[in-house]
Amino acid sequence: MGAEMINIETTRKFVDQRWGDEIVPTLVEYIRIPNKSPAFDPEWAAHGYMDEAVQLFERWARTRLADVPGATVDVARLPGRTPVIVIDLPGEVEDTVLLYGHLDKQPEMVGWADGYGPWIPRLEGDKRSRAATTCRTMWTTSPRGSATHRW
Repeated sequence: MGAEMINIETTRKFVDQRWGDEIVPTLVEYIRIPNKSPAFDPEWAAHGYMDEAVQLFERWARTRLADVPGATVDVARLPGRTPVIVIDLPGEVEDTVLLYGHLDKQPEMVGWADGYGPWIPRLEGDKRSRAATTCRTMWTTSPRGSATHRW
């Protein structure tokens, strides 16, 4: 019994549909949340934007992982610290993959053109709005080395 070949066109359509139907709308909602890094918003906990962003992605992850056997989604909280979303997907190999991202953003900048702003999501061709790109490091894997994806 040989391995099946991946149909590139079917895979591309699947990914494009998921991207458009599930990922982009969530990113649009995320960009609207003015969740600045605690270094730029000392009152981050009182403002509640971090909690709003965490709840958005926690809901997103729980929905996608509901049918994955053994998958868990938890939010770890320590007093005075930003929350951490911990997702565990048990596998069948001994290697570990660590995915890392942060939900806070850099502070607003001046000089936006009319109709543009740090909390206004925009899609123009293949460009992403500023808030999505400030979270540059989206994941790191480290079974026997590391690889980083940047927007």
